[in-house]
Amino acid sequence: MNVFQSLPLLGGLSPAQFMQRHWQKKPLLVRQALAAGRPLLSPAELFALAGQDDVQSRLVSQQPGGWRLRQGPFSRRALPPLKRPGWTLLVQGVDRHQQAAHELLQAFRFAPDCRLDDLMVSYASEGGGVGPHFDSYDVFLLQLQGQRRWRIGRQKDLSLQEGLPLKILSAFVPEQEFVLDAGDMLYLPPRYAHDGVALSECLTGSIGFRAPRAGELARELLQRLADDAADLSGDAIYRDPAQAAAGNPGEIPAQLQAFAKDAVHRALADPMALDRALGEHLTEPPASVWFSPARRSYKLGGLVRLDRCTKMMFDRKHVFINGEAYRASGRDARLMQQLANDRCLSASDCTVLSPDAQALLRHWQASGWLHAPSQ
Repeated sequence: MNVFQSLPLLGGLSPAQFMQRHWQKKPLLVRQALAAGRPLLSPAELFALAGQDDVQSRLVSQQPGGWRLRQGPFSRRALPPLKRPGWTLLVQGVDRHQQAAHELLQAFRFAPDCRLDDLMVSYASEGGGVGPHFDSYDVFLLQLQGQRRWRIGRQKDLSLQEGLPLKILSAFVPEQEFVLDAGDMLYLPPRYAHDGVALSECLTGSIGFRAPRAGELARELLQRLADDAADLSGDAIYRDPAQAAAGNPGEIPAQLQAFAKDAVHRALADPMALDRALGEHLTEPPASVWFSPARRSYKLGGLVRLDRCTKMMFDRKHVFINGEAYRASGRDARLMQQLANDRCLSASDCTVLSPDAQALLRHWQASGWLHAPSQ
């Protein structure tokens, strides 16, 4: 991607300009970010996705007794009538199930893949919404069909209403208001309060970004490091031949504390252990993702393309794919990085990979992680 090329998606800004001026700083309204045309998907297609067991979906409705939240999957009969006002169906990860949605998400790869999460699509009947709220991550709100009114504000009071199934602000103070038509888009930085209400039957896409919390990330990385601790720390057994008779048997000996600290230091002695754990974590597919094994073996000489659900990233020493880490260097590293960036690799590039790298491609193809569409 040329990050210095102006894009209609960003209102004529280049990705470099957008990231400098707006990313995590201030909102941006873009009229006709996408050219008008056939909608990304129809309400019927979205309803069908909401009925699948491997798709996360939620139904939010406003009733006389207040807000109601239900978790999917939903059969079509379980959804309210289209003419009933005030309900919203939200479907996560549409990009993993529909090619057009996957291609749309690729347009937002001016932010690192490790931050880009998924494309959620919501259907709302007239008056539908999820109440005034804020997200702890960046979000692009893209109107796909119909009209929606957005009210936004730099909310200082982030207290929530108690006793509700949704995180709704207790004292929302809007500062600006916009009506988005099909093709319009609104970017909001993290913790920017917003409330969207459908003015007609509408579809809205939400491009969200992952923002890991420090504690959660530390727990995940330490758990991954713990899984390898036995191999990294060695098989040394604690010995204390100089231990004196214990006058205070409840006290932990300083020698055992030192032994424990040394074991942990050994586990962390590999300078790349933490980087490896981070890459594996960032590329771990969601639990709901399943890959279909290839029906036939991959033969070198054809183009390969990553599966829509495959996550592939890299750092200076490793290539990561779907939670697995591989060391790479030289031409193999350059081409594997190219595969992660472009999500495809040409036939000519495939043939100059080393035998080990070619074997990896065959293994990934057999696992359903990449495909050879030309074969």
